[in-house]
Parts: sequence; structure tokens; C-alpha cells
Amino acid sequence: MKKPDSTKPFDAFDKYAREYDAWYDKYIPAYESELLALKQFLPAHPEKLRALEIGVGTGRFASPLGVGYGLEPSKEMALFAKIRGIELVRGIAEALPFKPRTFDLILIVTALAFFTEPAQGLREATRVLKPGGQLIIGMLDRESPPGQYYEAKQKESRFSSNAHFLSAAEVERWLAGLGYEKLESCQTLSGIPEELEEVELPERGTGKGGLAVLSAGKPGNRTF
Repeated sequence: MKKPDSTKPFDAFDKYAREYDAWYDKYIPAYESELLALKQFLPAHPEKLRALEIGVGTGRFASPLGVGYGLEPSKEMALFAKIRGIELVRGIAEALPFKPRTFDLILIVTALAFFTEPAQGLREATRVLKPGGQLIIGMLDRESPPGQYYEAKQKESRFSSNAHFLSAAEVERWLAGLGYEKLESCQTLSGIPEELEEVELPERGTGKGGLAVLSAGKPGNRTF
């Protein structure tokens, strides 16, 4: 299988890494709403687990959520994550540089839309996840009203012009096809994140909130 190109899709993230990171300080209610939704499915004391975020970016999620390892293709984004205490590995989701059954927990937040081959990226995540381990995905749900808004403006964005937005239902089907169990979901950001004035509490299910959070368990006995 031909190895996917590991550089071109991430040029904008290298060039505008500081601008990307500053978004989270500028729109704190949206950022805190995202963190709150992700925490709904996070196990107790994730910092004690061997946990990886694929597409860790600047570490804005891994660091406060207690995820110690991060994989990131963008050099400039990875520098920010290192400053936030993340143990960084450069690489791409479609060819993870880890042995099978390495991690107890895998997190993917907003990065799935930027995978060159998202289905292959999920297969790789499954390969390196331990039996009984957990996969948590935070994603822009294309079928939600905010998702449709951002998809319409996609070409105007420095970061998402090359993205391929997916629906939560589509990703849930992939996870089921990979054999995952205990699929759960919640959502947040029912409006435009930049216009949010207060932290939004997460709701169960998907289809309304721009950020859908999916949690699934890999079959097998837990090893932690």
C-alpha cells in the first residue's frame, strides 16, 4: 500500500499554528464546551493510562484531559504541544508508528476530517488500541446545522479548505464495522462557536450540535 503524503495537507497548520492556537483563548466558552463534552466519556484518571491523541495539534485537548502522548504531522503545531507537556511523535494517522495493542485510550478531536484516508486511520487506531480499550472521537458533524454552516464556508478557511467533513452516523457505522462495542454519543455547540457567550452543557445523541463526541470500546478484557 502506498504511504500517504505526510506534508502537503498540513502546510496551513505549519504556517498559521499560532493563529490556530489563539482561537481557543479568544473563544473560551466554545472551547470549554468542547472539553466538557469530551469529558462525558473520559475514564477516571486518564493521566494514569497510556493514552494517545491522534492529530494532537497544539495540545489544547490532550493537555487538560490528561492524555500524555500525541501524534502530529505538523512541526509547528507539535512545538506548542510539547510546551504543554505532551510526549510528541511526528507521523500520520494512516501509518501509526506504534506496535499493536500499545494504548489504553485513544482520542481524536477535530482531526478526522483531515485524515487522508479516515477509514484507514480508524483501522490503525484500532490496531494500536489494547483489547478492552476506549476510542473517543470529537468531530464536526456535517449533518448538524453548524456543520452545514461550516461546510458552506469551507473554502474561505485557511484550515478547513482541504478538510473532508463527515457525519457522525457515517463514523458510527465505521466503528461498528470494526467491531467496536458500547457506542455512545453526545453533542455540543448547537450554534456558531464564535458567537457563544456561555458554556453549553452537552446533550445526548447527535444531529443538533456542531461537535459530536463518539465513544466506543474495543472488544476484549480490559488491561488496566
